[in-house]
Amino acid sequence: MPQTDDHRPQIMLLGPRLDAVSGVSSHLLALIRSPLANRYRLRHFQVGSEGRNEGPIARLLRLLGSPFALWKAIRRYRPAVVHLNSSLNRDAFWRDMIYVMVARLGGAKALYQVHGGSLSKFLGTSRLREGVLRRLLLLPSVVVVLSERELAAQRALVPKQNIKLIPNAIDTAPYLRLPLRQYSAASSLELIYLGRLTREKGLYELLQALAIARSQGAHARLCIVGSGVELARLKHSVERLQLSSAVTFAGAAFGVAKLDLLSRADVLALPSYSEGLPYALLEGMAAGKTVLVTPVGAIPDVVTAEQHGVLVPPRDVTALASAIVHLAANRANLASTGAACRQRVATQYSMEQLVRNFSALYDELLCVPELPVAARCAE
Repeated sequence: MPQTDDHRPQIMLLGPRLDAVSGVSSHLLALIRSPLANRYRLRHFQVGSEGRNEGPIARLLRLLGSPFALWKAIRRYRPAVVHLNSSLNRDAFWRDMIYVMVARLGGAKALYQVHGGSLSKFLGTSRLREGVLRRLLLLPSVVVVLSERELAAQRALVPKQNIKLIPNAIDTAPYLRLPLRQYSAASSLELIYLGRLTREKGLYELLQALAIARSQGAHARLCIVGSGVELARLKHSVERLQLSSAVTFAGAAFGVAKLDLLSRADVLALPSYSEGLPYALLEGMAAGKTVLVTPVGAIPDVVTAEQHGVLVPPRDVTALASAIVHLAANRANLASTGAACRQRVATQYSMEQLVRNFSALYDELLCVPELPVAARCAE
């Protein structure tokens, strides 16, 4: 073990590459750059495929070798807590349960944080799967979720587990410095999308809805900010829908460039099929933008219909089009809803709140003796 005079407790953060374009990477960076680093030694251990450029054979070899690599890292650095960050999907879940067992065997507490996915959908209707998951979810020392809905689902499935609700948060300061936009009925409604360019983000439905709304007289335009596998197909869809004059692709944007794009927008559009708690939502709301979103993941915990914007069902082109028409026709309301969005994030989803939440949780794990898994599994 490396010799050091640094007596801060070590926390090993498991997740994708820190420069990958993903919500989990953003979360890891937020923790590492926060004042938590003054109290704990935060060490990143890369897992997952995001941010990697590898073929199927290399991926298989990495998956087979990663538990051994984690074991080696745990034995070398002796973290008090291994903090796993993942989504609730088939591949990630089974991989992470192996990581949890490796952490426990290495003498560390295991914090399993779920950033996306629905427990009810993951369970399906299989009673056998439900029984297996109930026991596996007792392996971590604590489970952290992002939404009230997932908190209730996890507690119903595993009532003996310690389950916490800790939502994502952002450094609100750069966004709060942006002036609230002045709205003019004579100008176009400026929509902005921030995020990865994937089908699951509802971008094709958003383009179709924009075309319908414009055919109904709505003066609206869309700026798509991000990169991803769907870029070429999305550009083709823009041409097919004859939206070339109404849609721009800004590419991936960070820092000042992203703030500049947000400053020109009226409405943040995020019609995803599923989510955890998207950073794009928190950033857009902190910038004072009214939101057009779907009620998935933790979004209903953050967004109240009419107070902060419009909620529409996933994949519903008609509802999206109607919402765009409504927002374009009621420009005067955007000032008040945008201000309410900013207030919501500033008071409930700030970095200060995240630091308090994880400081309390890390301290709890460091101070409370571990209850044997067998005792928690006993009926």
